[in-house]
Amino acid sequence: MDFSEIIGQKHLKAHLLKTIENGRIPHAQLFVGPSGSGLLPMAIAYAGHLLCDRYEKNSPEFEICAKKVAKLTHPDLHFVYPVNTNDDIKKNPVSSLFSEEWRAFTLENSYASLFDWFQHLGIENKQGNINVKEAEEIAKRLSLKAYEGGYKIMIIWMADKMNTECANKILKIVEEPPEKTVLLLLTENEEQILTTIYSRCQKLSFPLLPEEEIAATLSSKHNLSENLAKKISRQANGDYNKALHLMRNDGDDIIFEKWFVTWVRTAFKAKGNKKAINSLLEWSDNLAGEGRETQKKFLLFCIELFRQALLKNYKADSLLFFEAEDSGFSIEKFAPFVHQNNIYEITEALEDATYHIERNGNAKIIFTDLSIQLTRLIHKAELV
Repeated sequence: MDFSEIIGQKHLKAHLLKTIENGRIPHAQLFVGPSGSGLLPMAIAYAGHLLCDRYEKNSPEFEICAKKVAKLTHPDLHFVYPVNTNDDIKKNPVSSLFSEEWRAFTLENSYASLFDWFQHLGIENKQGNINVKEAEEIAKRLSLKAYEGGYKIMIIWMADKMNTECANKILKIVEEPPEKTVLLLLTENEEQILTTIYSRCQKLSFPLLPEEEIAATLSSKHNLSENLAKKISRQANGDYNKALHLMRNDGDDIIFEKWFVTWVRTAFKAKGNKKAINSLLEWSDNLAGEGRETQKKFLLFCIELFRQALLKNYKADSLLFFEAEDSGFSIEKFAPFVHQNNIYEITEALEDATYHIERNGNAKIIFTDLSIQLTRLIHKAELV
């Protein structure tokens, strides 16, 4: 994988190339942004330059090195990612036990999300993490000499999934890494990175991708018509992975929209309506039966959709990208119920629910409480 294959992010490519050219390569770097903006492909391309630029370009040695990186089989390129037990790995899950699955997954779509990865492993009903046993593996791998005598690169994908014990254990490596070792920590949630690690990394922020860049890629790589590519890129909101799911019509947004519409309609009716309250409790019970990663992803979807409704209410149409699949649901009719007097409380309630789901709270109680709050908030009058 090379920088030329990465969508957009020209200023970040130029910056990373400059660090190599000047020989001023930070030993610990933090790439921050949505996975669909290109964190992983950028990290792999950067690692490829660090590993292969020691050879003369187009020489046999350079070509062999580049092919190894492209296939993710270079012996000095290491990966760490969240895992959990599945049907094949029953205990002590660490990244090295899933290396074949990781290669297949990444080579298919390096812009893919954490949830896509969990689905690939068949653990979408669990919460994957990077545990303390992984920290021991990291220390062991980085203590060895570089196989080819150059750099050793460790890419930690979704580094915010390191538990506290693991993060504390690799702190010394971050502070004082072995010679010619580069750590690339990739995260969508920088606030969840241990402060002592965060402060020792050089941070690069990845913005969302421009619509025109996504549209051009969809047209060139997937032979989409210009109009369809533009429509999908607008709905993707800067996330190439989401654009791919929209193109294949295999994303979660369709089912999430159905859940959302049922939820807000029932919550609206539930004020003083016993039958509707029972329906709301049934809805909460059904959501509680989903996997925790699905629940968290749905809550993020709700936050974004409420935000879209707010933008519509205040006529910021240029920022809208939501298009309902359900012809019976209208963002225009829903928007007046989301305003300055309830959006903060709605968002806070959804974020609190996500926090408690993340910490293995009782999902039925969490979604029931959230639904009761929404019943009150959706009827709250807008202050003029």
